[in-house]
Amino acid sequence: MSSFRSADPVGLELPIPAANARAHSARVTANVREHIEIAGGALPFDRYMDLVLYAPGLGYYAAGSRKFGPAGDFVTAPELGPLFGRCLARQLAEVLQRLGTGGVLEVGPGTGALASVLLEELAALDALPDQYVLLEPSPDLKARQQDLLRNRLGDKMIRCTWLDDLPRDWTGVVLANEVVDALPVTRFRVHSGRPLHARVRHGEAGFEWIWEDPEEGGAETSIIERHELPEGYTSERSPRAGAWVTSVAARLQRGLLLIIDYGYSELEYYHRDRAAGTLRCHYRHRVHSDPFWYPGLQDITAHVDFSALAAAGCAAGFELAGFASQEAFLLSLGLTDVAAVTDDLRSRIDVSREIQQLAMASGMGERFKVLALVKDMEGPLLGFQLRDRSGQL
Repeated sequence: MSSFRSADPVGLELPIPAANARAHSARVTANVREHIEIAGGALPFDRYMDLVLYAPGLGYYAAGSRKFGPAGDFVTAPELGPLFGRCLARQLAEVLQRLGTGGVLEVGPGTGALASVLLEELAALDALPDQYVLLEPSPDLKARQQDLLRNRLGDKMIRCTWLDDLPRDWTGVVLANEVVDALPVTRFRVHSGRPLHARVRHGEAGFEWIWEDPEEGGAETSIIERHELPEGYTSERSPRAGAWVTSVAARLQRGLLLIIDYGYSELEYYHRDRAAGTLRCHYRHRVHSDPFWYPGLQDITAHVDFSALAAAGCAAGFELAGFASQEAFLLSLGLTDVAAVTDDLRSRIDVSREIQQLAMASGMGERFKVLALVKDMEGPLLGFQLRDRSGQL
């Protein structure tokens, strides 16, 4: 029998990790405690996220545990099957053909499943990029991606290269699928009409929250006032996401930045009914809200504020080219037509199930959004023909 413990205020039961995983978590915990001591007793929450997710050799994304797919902690759209990638390839093909030259840069490519489908479909569309670059800082994930692409692509793999930072001069597409949600966030709480920032300290029972006056809280104060947020309202803001978009703008000379993730416009993000924020943790396909449960063994995310991303991008030189639900985006790209031409090895039931997960409101269809920012590129984009919600940003 499996052992469980309750880790969430609502009583969700989580399976106890194996002994070797618990030992790894203990090392992550010790590293965080050392940084807390150096900092004088507490760390900003975004710094805690940095350490438990990205610390070299220790963090969730930097260590070797399996994260994606049925055997991991969550399933991304490319892991469901090829339909997502085959539709997305149509959007990339349009941009590459319009530019006349350029490559595809995929940020956070996971297992490499999306890259393999995109390259196969782009070849079929006679729109192969000049190069396909995978931006992957994790040595473990990089090795897994190389193995998968070598097995699936054969000679087409010669177009693939790996980097651990954005190139300084890029033309083409920058693609970020489920990347921005994992960037560390600032967490704040409303107290007497002003923000308090979340910090993390180590207490008798482990890591715990403390709330302190921020050195700078102007952005959160503005959010509180604009949306008239009530006492105790707790949420997140992601300065790093805006900074990342700005850095992409500085390095993308011509082309498209396409961001696909779960999130909202600002008006929805800071809705008064969303009083506990959007912070979520993922472990073995269970979602809960305790970021201090076995540090280093679970993913920690927050929903994306697409209004903030669009504003940062436009301030940095991008133009807003589209914002839509994943459902509308995939249907605009011909999801039903792509699905009709199915591989004989895949049953109609499997294809139907994949469509439901990708496009139905009860799955990813409405929860996930697609934001397109362009630079020095004219014309509408195919993926936003049906329902472009740019006006909501």
